Amino acid sequence: MSNETAEPFAIAVDEAVLDDLRTRIVHARLPDQTSEAPWSAGTDVGWLSGLLETWAHFDWRAAEQSLNRLPMFRTELDGLRIHFVHQPGNGPRPLPLLLTHGWPSAFTEYQELLPLLTDPGAHGADPSDAFTVVAPSLPGFGFSDRPAAPGVAHPVIADLWARLMRDVLGHRRFGAHGTDIGAGVTARLARQHPDALAGIHLSAAALPLPERSWTAAEERYAEETARWDDAEGAYARVHATRPQTLGVALNDSPAGLASWIGEKYRAWTDGGGDPEARLPFGYLLTLLTIYWATGTAASSIRLYHEYREHARPLDPAERNDVPTGFTVFGHEFAPMPQPPRDLAERHFNVTRWTDQSGGGHFPALEEPELLARELRDFFRPLRD
Repeated sequence: MSNETAEPFAIAVDEAVLDDLRTRIVHARLPDQTSEAPWSAGTDVGWLSGLLETWAHFDWRAAEQSLNRLPMFRTELDGLRIHFVHQPGNGPRPLPLLLTHGWPSAFTEYQELLPLLTDPGAHGADPSDAFTVVAPSLPGFGFSDRPAAPGVAHPVIADLWARLMRDVLGHRRFGAHGTDIGAGVTARLARQHPDALAGIHLSAAALPLPERSWTAAEERYAEETARWDDAEGAYARVHATRPQTLGVALNDSPAGLASWIGEKYRAWTDGGGDPEARLPFGYLLTLLTIYWATGTAASSIRLYHEYREHARPLDPAERNDVPTGFTVFGHEFAPMPQPPRDLAERHFNVTRWTDQSGGGHFPALEEPELLARELRDFFRPLRD
């Protein structure tokens, strides 16, 4: 690191917080469920009951110990303490790589991906493809501070990330990857700090359509987006318009938190409707415990509201020459259908576009080896 503004960080959830969590789980009041097909009206109560029973007996200390093996730090930027993992690469010239998660997620999404990126030689790949990885927690998520004032949206976060990489860590030139909200922040980073970036790679990215005329692919994208928004988009509208109302429930009820987030993992992963097909309860329970223990359920969804009030859609007129790669995972249907290459090329200098048959909204969890290969292949010609 270039200075001493970042301090080592270890997770240590107070036992009283865990005791209170278990008590609330045990006394959860679940609603009735009609004879409709499971999941047809939202979270299946039978599945949720099993998840809560497992959560009540979850060994958080083992999960905490595992996470604390990661090199974690916190630094203060503009009055916000930002939590991040900084894992040096094992190779001749590791390229710094910034990874930004989305919602409902955390830095834990990258736990399996990290060794594949930082030490490729130990995983059957070329050591010259090594990355030094930085994986921060978004403001209002996990162990980063909850913003106390409005305005902390994607453009502000992009500036914070540039300062983290350059001023705190001394990485003058770096690559960046983002998924979901992280894709939006990464796109802003390319707009606002193009000279610092070797390239950016995006997945689960939503892009605004320009004024007509549209290509045939863009017409299909508009139609698919409208259908998806009608069927699945209510959560985002609530986040964007009334986060405080929903946030009270998520902050007070473990059952409500598990229902709201668990249903999204079931719907957005490539599991064919099986919530556990692409990730075990253990991952989900670790994530839920982090949201609960840090009190960040309400602040995480508020980011949608901040974007609505304090940001604006990407403007194709601001397109720059930062090389951009897209990986489209076959079962990626959120936050809305994947934009076509026609639309992506209006906004970015697309130098790599890959369509994958599998994987969903959380590629680092569902397809870590595939995502690692995509990142190696995309950034290989950009390292110099």
